[in-house]
Amino acid sequence: MGNMGTGGDMAEPRWLTDEEQHVWRAYLHATTLLEDHLDRQLQRDAGMPHVYYGLLVQLSQAPRRRLRMTELARSAKITRSRLSHAVARLEKNGWVRRENCPSDKRGQFAQLTDEGMEVLRRNAPGHVTAVRQAMFDRLSPEQVTQLGAIMRVMAAGLEPQDADADLPWLR
Repeated sequence: MGNMGTGGDMAEPRWLTDEEQHVWRAYLHATTLLEDHLDRQLQRDAGMPHVYYGLLVQLSQAPRRRLRMTELARSAKITRSRLSHAVARLEKNGWVRRENCPSDKRGQFAQLTDEGMEVLRRNAPGHVTAVRQAMFDRLSPEQVTQLGAIMRVMAAGLEPQDADADLPWLR
């Protein structure tokens, strides 16, 4: 292709091969179906979307079941704005409570309540069954190992460690 207006020639894109195109579409199809499957199961059984369940899990595994909101956004890979909305809903349900950070007037903690912990305890068996049926029961042990290795490589390449990286959960 010719000059793209930036003063230099742009190289021809490295188009996907037919095999890569099939893999890419299969990946998109499977991940969309998986997220929908988990969302439907959690909405039906716990009255919350998958992302909210993930927030409760993150808090349940934190020391004192409490994380700074910025850390929770980073670990959940969602924007602070989306996290604030989610935590407000979880707070309304009595599952999470917010606390101001004494050392930082602008900072806040999210803490899992006893009621939130009970919601997790009640819903974890159904959720793990849904995950197992949708994913692990369909794969051989070798495929599970391969998938884990592939996902770790992809995640490492997509999550730069630079302090100024433009990542949604840093916004």
